Amino acid sequence: MMPGRDGEALLLSGLDGSNPLGFLAAIGTLCASVQADSSNNWRLSWQVHEGMWVPVLAGNEPWSEECLAKRLAKSLCRDLTPEFDFAENLNVEPCRFRVLANEAQCQATPQDRRFADFMAAYGCDSLKTKDKKSIQDTALRTMSGQGHQHFLGTMQKLTKETEEKHLRQALFESWEYSDEKLGMRWDPHEDRRYALRWEKPSGSPTRTMRGANRLAIEALPLLPSVPIQSSLRTTGFHMDGKRALYFTWPIWEDDLREDIVRSLLALSELQKPTPNRSHLRDMGIVEVYGSQRISVDRYRNFLHASPA
Repeated sequence: MMPGRDGEALLLSGLDGSNPLGFLAAIGTLCASVQADSSNNWRLSWQVHEGMWVPVLAGNEPWSEECLAKRLAKSLCRDLTPEFDFAENLNVEPCRFRVLANEAQCQATPQDRRFADFMAAYGCDSLKTKDKKSIQDTALRTMSGQGHQHFLGTMQKLTKETEEKHLRQALFESWEYSDEKLGMRWDPHEDRRYALRWEKPSGSPTRTMRGANRLAIEALPLLPSVPIQSSLRTTGFHMDGKRALYFTWPIWEDDLREDIVRSLLALSELQKPTPNRSHLRDMGIVEVYGSQRISVDRYRNFLHASPA
C-alpha cells in the first residue's frame, strides 16, 4: 500500500505498461474496480518500478492486494453475460448484429450500459466484410474460429474459469505463464511463429496469464469501433504509410478516472506517425507505446511494443 493523492493507492507491480496485454489489463482493472465499487472514486496512474512503467490504482478507501483480488474475482464472475454469449465469434450477420445492438441500447441505463458499450466496441452493422456476410469488426479481434480458437468463446470461458488466484498472479507477481490456453492473443508472448521458437509450436501447449486476459477484456468498452467512410476504425489503432496496423497507447502520471481515460485513449495526436511529445507531456502523458498487429496463417498477433 502506498499513499495516493487523495486516498490510498496500490501498485499493480505485475502489469507492464509496454506490453499490450499488460496495458489492457491495467485499464480493465480500473473498469472492473468501478464495477465492484463505484463509490470509491477509482483512479489510475503510472510510475516507473524496477525499470518498467507499472500502473497505480488509487481509491478513497484502502484496499489491500488480497481485498482487490477478491472483490474483482467476485465482480468478474458473472452469471449473465449477454455481451459474450450471443455467438462464438464476431463473424455475425449484419441484420442479427443490428438486432442485438438495439437490444443492448434499450437495456442500457445510466448505471449499467455494459452490454451496449461492448457492442459498440465489437463492430458496426452498417459496414460489411467483402463477402457481405458479416459485420466489419474490432481491430482487437484476433480469432474467428480457426484451430478451434474463438474470440467470444474464449471470453465466455475466461469469465467462468478465472479465479481469484489468477487475478492476484497477474496483478502482483512476475508473469510465469503457468496457465494453459485461454489467451486472447493480445500478448506478444503468444506470437508462436516457428522461426521464433526452439521447438515446433504445434507440439507445445500455449501458456498464458489467465488473470491478465480476463482483466483485459474489461478494457474493450473504452475502445469503441466507429465507421470512417467505408471502413471500421477501432480507437487506438492506425495504419502507417506501409499499410501496417498499429495499436498505440499512452502512459500518464496523473491520477485519472475512467471517463478521463476513455477520452485520453481517443486522442488523435497518439495516432500520428510521430506524436508531438511536447504537446502530450503538457497533458500529462509521459510515454507512448506502439505495437504492430500482424496476421500469421489463420491468426492475428501483436508484436513487442516500442516507444512511438
